[in-house]
Amino acid sequence: MAAVSLSVSTVKPLADRVFVKVSASEEKTAGGILLPDSAKEKPQVGEIVQVGPGKRNDDGTRQEVDVKVGDKVLYSKYAGTDIKLGSDEFVLLSEKDILAIVQ
Repeated sequence: MAAVSLSVSTVKPLADRVFVKVSASEEKTAGGILLPDSAKEKPQVGEIVQVGPGKRNDDGTRQEVDVKVGDKVLYSKYAGTDIKLGSDEFVLLSEKDILAIVQ
Protein backbone atom coordinates (compact mmCIF):
# COMPACT_ATOMS: atom_id res chain seq x y z
CA MET A 1 0.00 0.00 0.00
CA ALA A 2 1.38 3.42 -0.95
CA ALA A 3 1.82 6.11 1.67
CA VAL A 4 -0.12 9.33 1.17
CA SER A 5 1.52 12.59 2.14
CA LEU A 6 -0.95 15.24 3.27
CA SER A 7 -0.55 18.89 4.06
CA VAL A 8 -3.02 21.59 5.05
CA SER A 9 -3.10 22.95 1.50
CA THR A 10 -4.01 19.53 0.03
CA VAL A 11 -6.99 18.93 2.34
CA LYS A 12 -10.28 20.37 1.04
CA PRO A 13 -13.34 19.68 3.22
CA LEU A 14 -16.60 18.68 1.52
CA ALA A 15 -20.10 20.10 2.05
CA ASP A 16 -20.48 21.94 5.39
CA ARG A 17 -17.27 20.58 6.92
CA VAL A 18 -14.42 22.75 8.24
CA PHE A 19 -10.75 21.94 8.96
CA VAL A 20 -9.64 23.39 12.31
CA LYS A 21 -6.11 23.71 13.73
CA VAL A 22 -6.32 22.81 17.41
CA SER A 23 -4.92 25.32 19.92
CA ALA A 24 -2.24 24.10 22.31
CA SER A 25 -3.49 22.55 25.55
CA GLU A 26 -2.69 24.06 28.93
CA GLU A 27 0.66 22.99 30.39
CA LYS A 28 -0.04 24.28 33.93
CA THR A 29 -2.99 24.68 36.25
CA ALA A 30 -3.99 28.09 37.59
CA GLY A 31 -2.00 27.26 40.74
CA GLY A 32 1.18 26.57 38.74
CA ILE A 33 1.18 22.78 38.86
CA LEU A 34 2.63 21.17 35.71
CA LEU A 35 0.25 18.71 34.08
CA PRO A 36 1.43 15.37 32.66
CA ASP A 37 0.21 14.41 29.16
CA SER A 38 -2.32 11.96 30.59
CA ALA A 39 -4.02 14.68 32.66
CA LYS A 40 -4.35 17.28 29.91
CA GLU A 41 -7.81 17.83 28.51
CA LYS A 42 -8.45 17.99 24.78
CA PRO A 43 -8.72 21.67 23.77
CA GLN A 44 -12.04 22.84 22.36
CA VAL A 45 -10.74 26.00 20.69
CA GLY A 46 -9.06 26.23 17.32
CA GLU A 47 -8.51 28.31 14.19
CA ILE A 48 -10.23 27.48 10.92
CA VAL A 49 -7.73 26.75 8.12
CA GLN A 50 -10.04 25.35 5.39
CA VAL A 51 -13.79 25.59 4.75
CA GLY A 52 -15.98 23.41 2.53
CA PRO A 53 -18.26 24.91 -0.16
CA GLY A 54 -21.43 24.49 1.93
CA LYS A 55 -24.37 22.14 2.30
CA ARG A 56 -26.75 21.55 -0.60
CA ASN A 57 -30.37 22.61 -0.11
CA ASP A 58 -33.34 20.61 -1.41
CA ASP A 59 -33.47 22.75 -4.58
CA GLY A 60 -29.77 22.06 -5.35
CA THR A 61 -28.34 25.44 -4.36
CA ARG A 62 -25.55 25.67 -1.80
CA GLN A 63 -25.97 27.23 1.64
CA GLU A 64 -22.66 28.87 2.52
CA VAL A 65 -20.88 28.08 5.78
CA ASP A 66 -21.19 30.82 8.46
CA VAL A 67 -17.50 30.75 9.41
CA LYS A 68 -14.45 31.68 7.35
CA VAL A 69 -10.74 30.92 7.27
CA GLY A 70 -8.95 32.61 10.18
CA ASP A 71 -11.91 32.57 12.61
CA LYS A 72 -11.18 31.21 16.11
CA VAL A 73 -13.99 28.87 17.11
CA LEU A 74 -15.21 26.92 20.12
CA TYR A 75 -16.43 23.43 19.20
CA SER A 76 -18.06 20.46 20.91
CA LYS A 77 -15.78 18.35 23.08
CA TYR A 78 -16.24 14.97 21.35
CA ALA A 79 -16.98 16.27 17.85
CA GLY A 80 -15.10 15.68 14.63
CA THR A 81 -12.24 13.52 13.47
CA ASP A 82 -8.76 14.11 14.89
CA ILE A 83 -6.00 14.37 12.27
CA LYS A 84 -2.28 14.84 12.87
CA LEU A 85 -0.16 16.35 10.07
CA GLY A 86 3.49 16.58 11.04
CA SER A 87 3.60 17.96 14.57
CA ASP A 88 0.33 19.90 14.23
CA GLU A 89 -3.07 18.60 15.32
CA PHE A 90 -6.26 19.29 13.38
CA VAL A 91 -9.94 18.40 13.66
CA LEU A 92 -12.33 17.90 10.73
CA LEU A 93 -15.73 19.12 11.94
CA SER A 94 -19.23 19.55 10.60
CA GLU A 95 -20.50 23.12 10.85
CA LYS A 96 -23.21 22.04 13.33
CA ASP A 97 -20.48 21.05 15.84
CA ILE A 98 -19.18 24.64 16.07
CA LEU A 99 -20.66 26.31 19.12
CA ALA A 100 -19.32 29.87 18.86
CA ILE A 101 -16.83 32.21 17.20
CA VAL A 102 -14.29 33.46 19.77
CA GLN A 103 -13.25 37.11 19.50
